[in-house]
Amino acid sequence: MFSPMDPRTGEALGSYPISPWADVEDALVAGMRAFDELRYLGEEHLSNFLERFADRIDRRSEQIVDAASAETALPVHPRLADVELPRTTDQLRQAAAAVRMRSWKRPVISSKARIASLRESLPGVVCVFGPNNFPLAFNSASGGDFAAAVATGHPIIAKANPGHPATTRILAEEGNAAAMEVGLPSGFLQLIYRTSHADGARLVADERVAATAYTGSRAGGLALKAAADRSGNLIYLEMSSVNPVVVLPGAWRERGQSLAEELASSLLLAAGQICTSPGLLFVLAGPEADEFRAALKAELEKAPVGTLLGPSVVDALAETASAWGASGAQLVASAPSPDAIACAYPNSMMEVNGTGFLSAAAQLQKEAFGNLSLLIVCDGVDELYDCLDVLEGNLTGSVYSATTGEDDGAYATVARALRPRVGRLLNDKAPTGVAVVPAMNHGGPFPSTGHAGFTAVGIPASLERFSMLQCFDNVRDGRLPLELQADNPLGLVREVDGNWTSSPFTWG
Repeated sequence: MFSPMDPRTGEALGSYPISPWADVEDALVAGMRAFDELRYLGEEHLSNFLERFADRIDRRSEQIVDAASAETALPVHPRLADVELPRTTDQLRQAAAAVRMRSWKRPVISSKARIASLRESLPGVVCVFGPNNFPLAFNSASGGDFAAAVATGHPIIAKANPGHPATTRILAEEGNAAAMEVGLPSGFLQLIYRTSHADGARLVADERVAATAYTGSRAGGLALKAAADRSGNLIYLEMSSVNPVVVLPGAWRERGQSLAEELASSLLLAAGQICTSPGLLFVLAGPEADEFRAALKAELEKAPVGTLLGPSVVDALAETASAWGASGAQLVASAPSPDAIACAYPNSMMEVNGTGFLSAAAQLQKEAFGNLSLLIVCDGVDELYDCLDVLEGNLTGSVYSATTGEDDGAYATVARALRPRVGRLLNDKAPTGVAVVPAMNHGGPFPSTGHAGFTAVGIPASLERFSMLQCFDNVRDGRLPLELQADNPLGLVREVDGNWTSSPFTWG
């Protein structure tokens, strides 16, 4: 058994089981049985489930957000009730729409060669490992990975984050109720609270697992990836990102204090426990850098210190600060932590110059998951480029520049270094917002994720992770999936001989 903790008080919040392998085996057997049945039910059952589940979450929203707040210390308002829960249900409903539109299947037809292809479900169950910092929108039993896997026709084994088991239990209850209401098979959604590390690795490597989606620490993700890779199983990871932000001098002269306020707000959103939180701040040496440092220091030190998700987050921040210090960084801002909070760390910023960063780039890119950031002061644009050029892969990279055009030369240099190292490049905007829209990329080069070609947010693109490409060569029209038949009975927009069209065609 294990007990989660209230991060505010340190109080234990009940006890939950640690599943032995026998329980995991039972879940896999039931999941495969459900997958076999799902193949004959059709898309309407899946879209109905996703919408019904969203409705049930809305009806039970008060209990869900109260449980999530108790387990994570995230505020009910505005964070959970007004932002994260609506995002969760919106993702489910967007996934339902994608099922009906079949937009994720991407039918492609070469009529003269009599070859056609589309994306279909991978065979097997999908395992979802959810993070602690988004107990609803990335929850293993309700979040974006869950929605994408369901929309592509997969039963789910939800591995709860041990930081919020009660929240996950309520969501799984509602998911199972919705599944029964629309006639989905037993075993469609199963919940495992916790396993041993060895059994978690064994699970992601099992031949019955079509793919795994994981959001969490780099160490945990790489351990699971090693196990999945050995068996040839797919695993999609979101692990570690320091999200560099560059503030060019003209931007500071133009927007000054408001820019410091914006970045401080981004740094301290959810006490910095956001995967897109800006961890590295780059400026050019000069009076603008001095003013920026002073303004950001004032903002960080006057802001209230937030509650962290648990003692492991506090320990990891202290370890990162120590590693940065050993690599030459100096503490330049720190707000005392209130004694009344069990899990807290001072709002902090450390600083190093560009030469120092380049001499210890690997150590100074250690992720600070929380309210700790690193300011890098570079001696000119060339040194700034060199610093950006040694960055590992990240989810985001942001550049603030003057609207007058005075920073355009420097911007071109900065963007050239940043663009291949980040999944999403932002201009004059903090990176912490992740809009759930089709064009969004919530992914990036390693180690931010395990594969830069995929996104965890943005429908239909996020669904492609759980699909395989199926090709049909000289197969008779009536034997093809409906999406590929010549008369287009579903009225889809398809790529036919290089053109996007909804018109019927003739095999050549």
